[in-house]
Amino acid sequence: MPVSDEQWSRSYITIIRRNWHLLPKSQLKDLLGWTEEHLEFTLQEDDFLYIKLGSLKPDCEPVRWSQGSQEERNGESWVKKVISEEFGGASAGKKEPLFHFVKELSSSPGRTSPPLQSGFSPRYGYGYFTLFGDPLLDTAIDPYPDGYLERMAASGLDGTWMHIVLSKLTPFPWDPELSRDWEKRLANLKRLVEKCRRHGVGIYLYLNEPRYQPLSFYEKYPDLKGVTRGNYAALCTSHPEVQKYLVDSIAHIVSVVPDLAGFFSITASENPTNCWSHFQGAQCPRCGPRGPEKVIAELNTLYEQGIRNGIKTYKSQGNAGYTGTGPRLIAWDWGWKDGWAEGIVPGLPENASLMSVSEWDLPIERGGVKGKVGEYSISAVGPGPRAKRHWAVARERGLRIIAKIQAGTTWECGGVPYVPALENVAQHAVNLREEKVSGLMTGWTLGGYPGSPNLEVVSIVGSDPGISVNEAMTRVAKRRYGAAAEAMVEAWYGFSKAYREFPYHISVVYNAPVHSGPANLLWEKPTGYSSTMVGIGYDDLKGWRAIYPEEVFISQLYKVADGFEASLKVLRQKTGSKKLGSEEKQELEKEARIAETVAVLYRSVANQSDFIRHRDKLPAGAGAAERDKSRTRLKELLRDEIRLAKRLYELQSVDSRIGFEASNHYFYVPDDLREKVLNCRYLLEHWIDKI
Repeated sequence: MPVSDEQWSRSYITIIRRNWHLLPKSQLKDLLGWTEEHLEFTLQEDDFLYIKLGSLKPDCEPVRWSQGSQEERNGESWVKKVISEEFGGASAGKKEPLFHFVKELSSSPGRTSPPLQSGFSPRYGYGYFTLFGDPLLDTAIDPYPDGYLERMAASGLDGTWMHIVLSKLTPFPWDPELSRDWEKRLANLKRLVEKCRRHGVGIYLYLNEPRYQPLSFYEKYPDLKGVTRGNYAALCTSHPEVQKYLVDSIAHIVSVVPDLAGFFSITASENPTNCWSHFQGAQCPRCGPRGPEKVIAELNTLYEQGIRNGIKTYKSQGNAGYTGTGPRLIAWDWGWKDGWAEGIVPGLPENASLMSVSEWDLPIERGGVKGKVGEYSISAVGPGPRAKRHWAVARERGLRIIAKIQAGTTWECGGVPYVPALENVAQHAVNLREEKVSGLMTGWTLGGYPGSPNLEVVSIVGSDPGISVNEAMTRVAKRRYGAAAEAMVEAWYGFSKAYREFPYHISVVYNAPVHSGPANLLWEKPTGYSSTMVGIGYDDLKGWRAIYPEEVFISQLYKVADGFEASLKVLRQKTGSKKLGSEEKQELEKEARIAETVAVLYRSVANQSDFIRHRDKLPAGAGAAERDKSRTRLKELLRDEIRLAKRLYELQSVDSRIGFEASNHYFYVPDDLREKVLNCRYLLEHWIDKI
């Protein structure tokens, strides 16, 4: 079956990741049909893809067809035999093709209740399947179909956000070629903003600017050069020409698209941008003496000036009657070091809002190990001390405050549309309501699945100033599951309790294979590779577990999996005989699938960790009894990994949402899970008894 252009556009990251260790770059470009420039732009600008791949390209020999030796043909026969044995009956039943959810979510949901009037405004999140890299260039793929926008509004959202690179959306004055097709992108943005507004949804643009330029750029423009990082250097935002570029570029966007909902800025993390963005500003003779507080406050002021200039230009172009307020600026404190906010916030524009990651710096203890939340989390319930401290400073300045949360899922488990730990989500929303935050950013690129119970419960909490966690959850459950509501609420409590056992650490959520689970392969000896950011786990147990001892890390993951499985078992027992409508049954089964997927993923990571631990013990000269014990455990783990891979294969085969995330595409596809079964069978048949 031919692959459509849309499928290519939605799966190129999956293709690149799956072939990273197989093909040289030349053949990878051939496979994708891309130029060198296209591949390099994607690796650098598509949400840190090169970092997700380990910041290195393994040397790979070109793949060539050959007749094959007898040994290779024997291997092919073995593969065929194992697949037949393990998956011979797997074709029975109705399958859902990958990306089916795009078609489903693009269709009109039919009659829906009007969106609740929420006390949180704005409420914006990422489109569940919106392309991340350069979504404004390809008009063949609609990032926001009308049906999807209906569903988004019905789920309680009044906004969405898009990733942009400023030099791709407006002319880059020092190298116009860098901005090729900017007119098309800007026109497409205008069209999308108008379309979204018809559904009551505004568009916010992500500002992580100005982007670093290669060192070769500064041979011609040495005065613009700021802090150097590798082969790139900052466009110094203390330089008047760079400041003018930022103001003029944003003004240009706003003058063409005045009905943008807003911009939100990241000024101390993500891509290297200003000289202080990665804390090395002292190296810049201009920015060093000024300090990060002045540089970052000024940068946000430049953004705001661009917005105001853009509105003035728009009015001067025959639109004097325009009464809109123009786009808002949301200054996000992501990456700001402790102590910076007290110096930055007083210098922010008076029209700006301050956004903080709600749960950041929350103290936690998991398995006796104490730590702090340093990324998004649903296993820990915010707000935390950092956000409260920053919001207090913003209130003194008279700014609106916004909470950045993850309502659906986090990098604790990025490959599911949402994590059904609803008590945790509802409690977080109640806490933020009591904190009197103005609005919410409900998600980064993950967790934006419209119609999830998570988004619904946040919407309900925001709409009713007196509703409790239990009441909000019950209202969601009754609407979705009818007579099964009470059992579902009980299950949500169980899932939430289990989730609070997750061995949280930023290195765990970034480096452990929690998103791919059984799709991550096992190896008979150490690979030597370090795990990559939400990319390839390899067998880097030390990188996976971070601050947790091996035994604690493994035990905590089993606790989460056991808790989900136990609650799911009770849910099925209590609802098996309930009289439910067809839609209620369907929704209940969907919820059960997601919960089971979470359990499978975490049990698999625990299994793999235990496998690596026992594998690495064996060469150390252990006694015969200890070796036999480890060998027995390794066999148990390999057999259980086969079971889990087959189960996840079945789950993904009937639910195309499983394994997908907007900025990573599919973390795995069914063939990856079949490969894992082959991997485990090979180790059982050709390795385990030889060690």
